[in-house]
Amino acid sequence: MNHAEKASKFIDIMARFTDYSSKHLPDDILLRLREMRSEEDSDMANIFYDAMFEDLRLAHELSRPCCQDTGMLQFFVQVGTRFPLIDELSELLRESVIRATRTAPLRHNVVEVFDEKNTGTNVGTHIPWIDWEIIPDSDEVKIYVYMAGGGCSLPGAAQVLMPLEGYEGIVRFVFDRITSYGINACPPLFVGIGIAGSAEVAAKLSKKALLRPIGSVNPNAKGAELEMRIANGLNAIGIGPGGISGKSSVLGVHIEQAGRHPATLAVGLSTGCWAHRRGLIRIDSEINYEILTHKGATI
Repeated sequence: MNHAEKASKFIDIMARFTDYSSKHLPDDILLRLREMRSEEDSDMANIFYDAMFEDLRLAHELSRPCCQDTGMLQFFVQVGTRFPLIDELSELLRESVIRATRTAPLRHNVVEVFDEKNTGTNVGTHIPWIDWEIIPDSDEVKIYVYMAGGGCSLPGAAQVLMPLEGYEGIVRFVFDRITSYGINACPPLFVGIGIAGSAEVAAKLSKKALLRPIGSVNPNAKGAELEMRIANGLNAIGIGPGGISGKSSVLGVHIEQAGRHPATLAVGLSTGCWAHRRGLIRIDSEINYEILTHKGATI
């Protein structure tokens, strides 16, 4: 297979995977939703859960996105320095989004700032957003596809705290935002928290926290404990599915951290809705693929 054929095959795979990700939730999200449904004893909450699973069934049967807001495409890319398409990867991903927009179809969600005009293709200035991680001496690429919807992004925020506010200040920030705007994000919520020395690093880490599989924990024991305590506290509020109250509020709480300056303590918050559409695919140097988040899936 020559270079041009590899590029064409890559676009086709990523377009079909983006299409697929808009219609099928990853395995860990589905498992957690089923667990939460089985634990719920409120009739109204169960009506909401039943509606969610009916929605997912119809999305599969009718091959339609499981939410009308298919978000803005974000790709988190871990690419090897020897991957044959590394030089043109950005353009290939843009082409895959344009194609998936037609085939899925995906709602046109990209509006150019200042011009206030929808591009109609789901690509635009710096969109799809691509986060890069370079892997030395590797010839493959792993790509997370994430659909950042307008609702689940609403509670997103970042703030630099004074150091004396401490971790109590971080907890207060998270609870204030979730209890003020969380129901706009279609609960139960997936909560990502970033802790760092500046607002932009904390915000980026909070989004990357949403890529971790549910059930994984922060490698630092204190971080893992804080994840658990925040999750327990948010669940105790009982936001419930759709915000109508219930036993639980969150699918999970994940924290990612970076070293901070002694004078600053920054926190970022990103939320995912119950229809948390993220997928991970691995593509090797011969452009063969493996889907890692949806067991047994083919595209």
